[in-house]
Amino acid sequence: MVLTQLGQIAMITTDLAFIGRIGPEAVAAAALGGTALSVGLTFGAGLVSAVAPLAAQAFGAANPALVQRTLRMGLWAALLLWVPMMAFSLRGEQILLALGYGPATVRLAQQYLFGLGWGMLPALWFSAIRSFMSSVSRAEPVLWITLVAIPINAMLVYLLICGKFGLPRLELFGAGLATTLVNCATFLASLWFATMRRPFRDYHVLADLWRFDWALMRQLIVVGTPISIAILMESGFSSAAALLIGAISTTAVAAHQIAFQVSTVLFMTATIGIVLMAVSVFSPGICWSGLSLNRSGWEVQHLQMYS
Repeated sequence: MVLTQLGQIAMITTDLAFIGRIGPEAVAAAALGGTALSVGLTFGAGLVSAVAPLAAQAFGAANPALVQRTLRMGLWAALLLWVPMMAFSLRGEQILLALGYGPATVRLAQQYLFGLGWGMLPALWFSAIRSFMSSVSRAEPVLWITLVAIPINAMLVYLLICGKFGLPRLELFGAGLATTLVNCATFLASLWFATMRRPFRDYHVLADLWRFDWALMRQLIVVGTPISIAILMESGFSSAAALLIGAISTTAVAAHQIAFQVSTVLFMTATIGIVLMAVSVFSPGICWSGLSLNRSGWEVQHLQMYS
């Protein structure tokens, strides 16, 4: 799961690199629009992540029907949370103008949100399926899907931003649209694994999809809301900083976004090193999918965290 998270960060970093080719105003607008939208996405992802502990409990109790119902309500929760997020994406320009941001930056941010907002629902659905797969101790497909998505995302962002091979030059709207297309593709790929491949297909994840389980939804909210709040408190400082810096200048926002993304990559890379070292210490010689981890084979040096 840590490697999957690093893969998703790699896609965000790729987007930022190509958006930077448009100009600092585009980076600032993408940071402003993306940060505002990420508040809802972060809360939604935290709530949907409650699928993992609830489904894992059902899996441990040998109750596949409850595992399926938990995933079903995770998909429903994602849909309900996406509605206000999409409303913000469509009316983001008016909201950001009311908050006092410059009209030029806000206009560019709205272009980005028009392309990005549609992709939040498949992103949340993908998160729900990822939680389901991890709950049954088979998270490998999510990793492979993410690794394949990285070069596809880079290609789409480049083609749609720059307008290559006869495609229109869409700039920031193209960056958001590319993210939406990749989110749709990753969700569909994960859904294919969940419905067609063992052991996932034994849970019949699409059965009775229209049924709404109020009791299970309450459990999802009770478990997921503290997770969402914890994540928001952790990431809220950087989000608030980005929104406050937006009142200074577009260059300041662009610089903050680049610095934040670099620190995120460094932090996640160091986290992987720590996880692998811990595994090699406590389970020497363990082998995951052909990757042998020996205690003497891993060493973490010069770990630094930037904020």
